[in-house]
Formats: sequence, structure tokens, C-alpha cells
Amino acid sequence: MYISIISTVFTYICILLAVAFFTLLERKGLSYIQIRKGPNKVGFMGLPQPLADAAKLLTKEIAKPTMANYSPYFIAPVFSFILALLLWQLYPTLYSCSYFKWGILFFLCVSGMNVYGTLLAGWASNSKYALLGSLRAIAQTISYEVSMALILLFPLFLVGSFSFIEIKESQEFIWLAFLMIPVSLMWFVTCVAETNRAPFDFAEGESELVSGFNIEYGAAGFALIFLAEYANILVMSLFSALLFFGGSSMILIESDLAFMFKVLFFAFAFIWVRGSYPRFRYDLLMGLTWKGFLPAALSFLLLVASLSSYLYY
Repeated sequence: MYISIISTVFTYICILLAVAFFTLLERKGLSYIQIRKGPNKVGFMGLPQPLADAAKLLTKEIAKPTMANYSPYFIAPVFSFILALLLWQLYPTLYSCSYFKWGILFFLCVSGMNVYGTLLAGWASNSKYALLGSLRAIAQTISYEVSMALILLFPLFLVGSFSFIEIKESQEFIWLAFLMIPVSLMWFVTCVAETNRAPFDFAEGESELVSGFNIEYGAAGFALIFLAEYANILVMSLFSALLFFGGSSMILIESDLAFMFKVLFFAFAFIWVRGSYPRFRYDLLMGLTWKGFLPAALSFLLLVASLSSYLYY
């Protein structure tokens, strides 16, 4: 029991530090993509910048718009942050994860509840811009939730288990990404859309919605929404490495360093996509999942289900 508690607390502290410095990596990465320096004034080469940002946000006065709904307005950021941390219970080095056999089902349930935090934040702010941003984000997230559930069925059919640990161990000799390259590409695009990141960041379209569903938030509330968003990016990177690239396996070799490199690669891919592509049109985004990913995933799923049942019998 004590080992589990210590492991969980230590992991959450590392997650918060990783999220803080991932924001610095994003700002530095985008700055070099745009041929500029990025944050470089605070400390040595701007490295303590995330700590300065956190100190600034957490020491500001917590204000509420006059017309906002009091309880939901303050509950929404906390709810989003708790859900983001809850997904990290599936992190494979956690003590509890070793006997958590329904990982993929838990992942789908928790990620599906993320829309409630966005809905509360947009509705409780009592702002037209915030409400429009939250409605966009909810429609986008629910639509891509369908594609995500279908894509997650592929490793289930091939491995026959809901456990992330067993899926990781089954890729000791060959990664699932090599068996289904189109599906792994669909998974990454779905992850970008699920996390509301550029080029699919319609919930925060500055030219249309000012700042989207979080426009009325400042101080600690904005910090929690920010932390939840970046924690979700890191957890999606982690699951991408686990599900399709063998986790810590490096073709017959187990290495935690290889796992960290894979997660960092996917996390940087989010930044790279943001710095490289302009924002999509909203109707093209919704058409991509309903007219593109959904039929393609169903077709591939039928093929994989047929092959797996044939090989099994």
C-alpha cells in the first residue's frame, strides 16, 4: 500500500514538472521554427521561465466575471485537471498499473468525460465567445472519440487484452505500427484532434473566438486548464508509444530510455505539426472523421478481425 502511494505521488510530481518544461520546449521549438530566439530572459537561456509563469499565475487575484455561474465556473478547471491526472494512473511504471487489466476501457471512459470540463467552462463563463468555443470543442472531441474507439480495437483484436502492459509485452519482436501503418497515422491525427491542438484548435481560434472557452479565466483557473491540456498531450504521446511502438521495447531489448525517447518524439510531433500547418476549416475537420477515418477504420477492422479469427482457429 505504501509503495503504491509513494509511487503515485512521485509520478504526479514528475508529471507536473514535465508539463511545465514541456511548455518551454514548445515555446523554444516554435521560436526556432519561426527563426527567432523564444524565451531567453529569465535565468540561464530562459530555462526557469515555466517556474516564473507558474509563480505569476498562482499569485494573481482569483476574479470571477459578474454574470458567471459561481460553482461551475470554479469547478470546471479543477475537474479537467483531475481527469488529466487520472489518465496517468495507467502509466506503466506505476505500482497500481501492474494489476490494472482494463486499461483501454478506463482510458476511453476518462477521455470521454473530458468534454464535461470544457462544457462547464464555456457555459459557466456566461460569455458568447466561451460558449461557442466550448460547443466547437465538444462536437470535435465527441466526433473523434468514435474514431479513437475503433482504432483502439485493432490492438485488442491482435493481442486479445485490454491491458496496456500486455499490449506492450506482445510487441517484443515487432511493433504494431509496422503491421498497420495507416491505422497508426490515423491514431496520431485523432490524438491531435482530441487534444484540440493546432491545426485543429478551433476551440481557441483567436481570429474568431478571441481565446475560446477559457477567455474568462485568469490566475489559478487558467493555469489548471493549461496544465490539463498539456498533461493530455503528454499522456497521448505516452499511449501512442505504448500501443503502436512497443513502449520500452527496442526490438529484443527492454530500455526505459527508449520509452522516454519515443514519448518525447511524439510530444515534439505535436509541436512540429503546430509550427508547420495552418488551421483547418471546421467542416473539413468534421468531414475527415465521419467521411474518412470512420469508413477506413471499419474496413481495416473487418480485415483484422477476419485475419485474427482465421489465424486463431
